[in-house]
Amino acid sequence: AEQTEASNRQGTQESWEVRMREVIQDFQASVLQVSDSPYDEQVAAQMPTVHYEMPNGYNTDYGAERLRIPEGLFDPSNVKGLSGNTMLGVGHVVTSSIGMCDIDIRPGLYGSVIVTGGNTLLQGFNDRLNRELSQKTPPSMRLKLIASNSSIERRFSSWIGGSILASLGTFQQMWISKQEYEEGGKQCVERKCP
Repeated sequence: AEQTEASNRQGTQESWEVRMREVIQDFQASVLQVSDSPYDEQVAAQMPTVHYEMPNGYNTDYGAERLRIPEGLFDPSNVKGLSGNTMLGVGHVVTSSIGMCDIDIRPGLYGSVIVTGGNTLLQGFNDRLNRELSQKTPPSMRLKLIASNSSIERRFSSWIGGSILASLGTFQQMWISKQEYEEGGKQCVERKCP
């Protein structure tokens, strides 16, 4: 579902924007599915279709699109309209992020990959991520994905975690004000977070 730029929708109400997001989320949950392996047109063509009706009455069956749309999460190189695309897929982001950490903590990070956010609710997301990470993870590392069974908790757990962090008594010592950053730059961050 392609979304038009906000500047092209002048005069629309915020409620319309909210409703549009709800429709897209419902479409994602009802129709889309992450493929077990990298997208293959022949495999996608064999997928059973799913019927979906939009709120305006438009309805159709979706087949290969069910797999092609979410494939961009794992292989952004095939996303149309992104010239000079340098984005990484989810599996690459996880392994690159862990690879940038101290070697001593990598086993703990591979052993507790927390899966969170709305797109992780797509059918097959965890299986595909687990498969990709298993291929990219050193054999000596134990890989474990942690994902809440509650869709609400999984969708908002990053916010929940931020809320818990902000409520800690030690939080005041962790945060950096805009003024501090403007005065000290990235050295300020390095000083507080060695």
